[in-house]
Amino acid sequence: MVWFKERMMLKQLKSALVLLAIFTLLTGVLYPVIVTGIAQLIFPQQANGSLITDSRGNVLGSALIGQPFSQPEYFWGRPSATGPYPYNAAASSGSNLGPTNPALLAAVKDRIAALKSVDPDNQAAIPVDLVTASGSGLDPHISLAAADYQVHRVAQARHLAPEKLREIVQAHTESRQGWLLGEPRVNVLTLNLALNAIGKDGQ
Repeated sequence: MVWFKERMMLKQLKSALVLLAIFTLLTGVLYPVIVTGIAQLIFPQQANGSLITDSRGNVLGSALIGQPFSQPEYFWGRPSATGPYPYNAAASSGSNLGPTNPALLAAVKDRIAALKSVDPDNQAAIPVDLVTASGSGLDPHISLAAADYQVHRVAQARHLAPEKLREIVQAHTESRQGWLLGEPRVNVLTLNLALNAIGKDGQ
C-alpha cells in the first residue's frame, strides 16, 4: 500500500512539473516575446519609452516623464511629490496629502510665492496645476491655462513677443486622446526644446 501511495505521489509530482514547465514556457517566454515583437513592430516609439533625442541621437528625456525647470526663460511643469528628487520614475507617487492638510497648504503657498517672485507684474490667476502635484508625480504636461500664465515671464526672459510665443505654444499643444479623452495639453519638455532651437530674441 505504501509503494502505491509513493507511486501516485511521483505521478502527481511529474504532472505538476510538466505543467510548470509548459506554463513557464508559455507565459514566461512565448507570451512576452510575442507581445514585445508586436509592440516593436506597431508602436516602436512608445515601446521604447517615447524617448526624445537630439540631432546626434543623445537621449534628452521621455515624452511621458516630466523634468524640473526653474529658470525664468523656460516653461515650468507641474510640481512633483516624488522622492528623493522630483520626477523620480522609480518612485512614482503623489503626496497623499488631503486638501486641508497644513503641509499641502504650505507647499501651495510656497509654489505661489515662487511663481510670483519671478513674474511679479503678472496679476493673472495662477492655474491649479502649477501649484499642485499630480497623482503620479511624473506628469509631463501642463494645461493650456498653465502655459498661457507663463507666457509673460518667458517672453520677457527671451525677448520675444508674447504673440509669437503663444504661436509656439499652440504648435506644441496636444489634442484630446481620440478627440474624446482628457483636455488639450502642452508637453513641457518638447516646448522648452523648441524654445532652445530658436534661442533668445528669436535667433
